[in-house]
Amino acid sequence: MTVMHEKRTTLPASIIASIRARKARGNGMYSAHDPATGLLVASYNVHKCVGVDGRFDPGRIAQVIREIGADIIALQEADTRFGERRGLLDLAWMERETGLYPVPVSGAARAHGWHGNVVFFREGVVRDVHQVKLPGLEPRGALMAELDLAGGNTFRVIAAHLGLLNRSRQQQARMILDILRAREEYPTVLMGDLNEWRLGDRSSLNTLATVFGLPSAVPSFPSRLPVLALDRIMANRPDLIDRVETHDTPLSRRASDHLPIKAVVKIGARLTR
Repeated sequence: MTVMHEKRTTLPASIIASIRARKARGNGMYSAHDPATGLLVASYNVHKCVGVDGRFDPGRIAQVIREIGADIIALQEADTRFGERRGLLDLAWMERETGLYPVPVSGAARAHGWHGNVVFFREGVVRDVHQVKLPGLEPRGALMAELDLAGGNTFRVIAAHLGLLNRSRQQQARMILDILRAREEYPTVLMGDLNEWRLGDRSSLNTLATVFGLPSAVPSFPSRLPVLALDRIMANRPDLIDRVETHDTPLSRRASDHLPIKAVVKIGARLTR
């Protein structure tokens, strides 16, 4: 596929641009998604439900998820990191208030997902789930889910949270691509906190772009003054996703240190709400 090139931006330039855009940030008003335009997908690092005020508040995270109104959403850090990896959200509330169901994973009695990654979906049937343990010094993982949607379309979501070390991110990106190439080809979206904003030969984004292209960067971290585009939504086909944007509201600025990001997928399936 044709790789989209992203304009390189220095950190000082990103900070200046974020400060200039601060006055134009939304006041809490946002438009509901029109399902006729396609699937709304989103990615959100919920920071173990601890907000920028230091308060642990899973209910606040759930309210942000309801604000977004996504058909499919990938969360990172949705489970406790160590020990039993207990899930942090109220799944019954999620189902009742948002209509979202978690993609099932094996070997996680009390966790929502896999290494903190969880995928929620609104409609469709789970065809297959592949839990990937990613290499590196930190415990990291990716969740690969194939969904049969209304209208007969199969759609693959890869939810990932890459490591803090550059070498680990490179290894993790290559493993994701190797696994993907060994599987049947479907329209695929990779989304998550990739912990990478730089470009260049040593960037894991450059490795992933060989399959997923490289859409424009959308600063999502830190949520109070977004400077770094750590969170990404990338597609394996040109024109599969529309413009990626943040879900920037007063609540989302407080609920986590990351803003959620979202995009519309043009897959030809229309979901019933």
